Amino acid sequence: MEIYSIPIWQEYSGLTNYVDALEVMHKLHTEIVEGLSDEIVCMFEHPAVYTGGTSATEKDLINTGNIPTLSTNRGGQWTYHGPGQRVYWPLLDLSKREKDVRKYVYHLESWIIETLKCFSIKGERRDGLPGVWVRRIDINQPNRVDKIAALGVRISKWVTMHGIAINIDPELSAFDGIIPCGVKDSCVTSFADLGHIVSISEIDVAAKKCFEDIFKY
Repeated sequence: MEIYSIPIWQEYSGLTNYVDALEVMHKLHTEIVEGLSDEIVCMFEHPAVYTGGTSATEKDLINTGNIPTLSTNRGGQWTYHGPGQRVYWPLLDLSKREKDVRKYVYHLESWIIETLKCFSIKGERRDGLPGVWVRRIDINQPNRVDKIAALGVRISKWVTMHGIAINIDPELSAFDGIIPCGVKDSCVTSFADLGHIVSISEIDVAAKKCFEDIFKY
């Protein structure tokens, strides 16, 4: 098994405007591509914003109200970011790893699933739908699954951008303003909604450990 160096973990404290975060990401991406920086994982929490990926369509914007919308170059459709949600953007150089986009996405989902497991939450995949989901006990919807973490990436010159968003305790009603990720047959959930009251710092500790396990450090 090949072992890789551990990336730098950079936390941006407070609420980071999404546009400012994009500028940081693109600058770091360029530095990694040019060999001027080590790999890095950026950790953000954003003010309320709806972001759309390259597959996003206007029809999935239902009632955005005062929350701004922003188109991005990541994959995927519309999602919501806001306080109470932890966003991780790994900028990894796949040219030094495996040039396999599907495996990278699979590893991101595995990372989320293992992080959830640290808090006794069982996450699972859904075929053809990136992200991580949890099953709910609902007599009216026996097969109900709710989304607890979203995933959207872009890879340029084999360096990754964007990443994952885990719902810790965001305002879940904000997701009602859109059709999240274009999926109409499920709802969105969070740690708090599932009865798990944890801090972002606790999530960070678990996420770092699980990242090292999944990505072979």
